[in-house]
Amino acid sequence: MMRYPCLFFDLDGTLTESGPGITRSAAWALEQMGLPVGDPALLRRFVGPPLSDTFQSCYGVPEERVAEAIRLYRVCYNQMGGIFESPPYPGIVSLLEELRRRGNKLLVATSKPLPMAERVLEHWQLTGYFDHICGGTLDERGCKKELVVAQALERCGVDPARVLMVGDREHDVLGAHANGIACAGVLWGYGSEAELTAAGAEYLVREGRELLTLGEGAF
Repeated sequence: MMRYPCLFFDLDGTLTESGPGITRSAAWALEQMGLPVGDPALLRRFVGPPLSDTFQSCYGVPEERVAEAIRLYRVCYNQMGGIFESPPYPGIVSLLEELRRRGNKLLVATSKPLPMAERVLEHWQLTGYFDHICGGTLDERGCKKELVVAQALERCGVDPARVLMVGDREHDVLGAHANGIACAGVLWGYGSEAELTAAGAEYLVREGRELLTLGEGAF
């Protein structure tokens, strides 16, 4: 029997290498607002968490200007090509094919607003691998990871003890744990080993195919 017959996948930084489009869009939004971009490496923090969180915590955007920052970000992301600067990581397609062949139920659980997540998955022909796609809301109020994971859990109808969240950032781990789900932190994305370990990830995964072993319950 598989230990985790159901897997929830984060999107940005886990399934897709979406950093270039996200960071470019964030930098453009900051520039349009007359705010300093600063160290380009800091822009990587936009990959994963809700935009409102990163604009405020990393760039000090006042709460009353967050909606403006998000609007500008989406102009660049949706209308200037950023959304499609997000190819699947090497090996992801073959991993998904093998998981489906083995009978795993697969869902996407992303903080990215659902319409944008669906566009990305359709563009890269990944939609068909997933039973359900769960994402945040355009107004950002439903983008917290624990809310998206709760939505996915309701959709899949599987005991939380038999579900594994797969993600690259601490909020993936924390969102999973808030719903009683274990998390595998992937090391090819935008979170570090230290970040994922500190958040309490049950597993650290360096290559996608390691998830097949976890699914067999060999650990």
